[in-house]
Amino acid sequence: VDALKNEKVTADKEKTNYFIGVIKEENKRMNKQVETILQAALLDKQEVQLNLKKLSAHAMIRSALNNIELPVNEKQGKLDVSLDALKDVIMADEVHFTNLINNLLDNAVKYSNENPVIKLSTSSSGNLLKIKIEDNGIGMNKETLSRIFEKFYRAHTGNIHNVKGFGLGLSYVKTMIDAHKGNIKAESTLGKGTCFTVTIPLAK
Repeated sequence: VDALKNEKVTADKEKTNYFIGVIKEENKRMNKQVETILQAALLDKQEVQLNLKKLSAHAMIRSALNNIELPVNEKQGKLDVSLDALKDVIMADEVHFTNLINNLLDNAVKYSNENPVIKLSTSSSGNLLKIKIEDNGIGMNKETLSRIFEKFYRAHTGNIHNVKGFGLGLSYVKTMIDAHKGNIKAESTLGKGTCFTVTIPLAK
């Protein structure tokens, strides 16, 4: 905003548009942070009411992938998507389920260096849908891996200062997956990347 008050900037349409873009992105990010804090407060009181419906998990995943395309492109990254599950209809709350996939993808980008490769795949067997999200990012050590679903826990990322947030994202993800009667497991190797596997029951 201060930059936009500068006469030299206001005379340059490209610079003006750039700073307006920055304001817009930061507003979106702040909005997400506030929503996350409010969700965390509701989760504490067990007051979140899920609006469960029969929905296509693939449709919700595609919606989450749309949101992540820009940050992936900014890091000159690549999205590798294989929606191979033959059955993908689950009982889900559209907003919360899309959010939890969003959070996992967002993390994959945040904790990656330049040129991230993020793989998302689905498969189904029996009455379960499996969603895998893998990255080639900075990875985690065993201690971090054992604590990532704790509220407000944030990994020490050394000299990476661009990772912003309150450490609520994965706590929210875990609570929401529990609420959808699913489970999540994380595997990681420091310096090589992380893989989250989400398993959700298919709708009867």
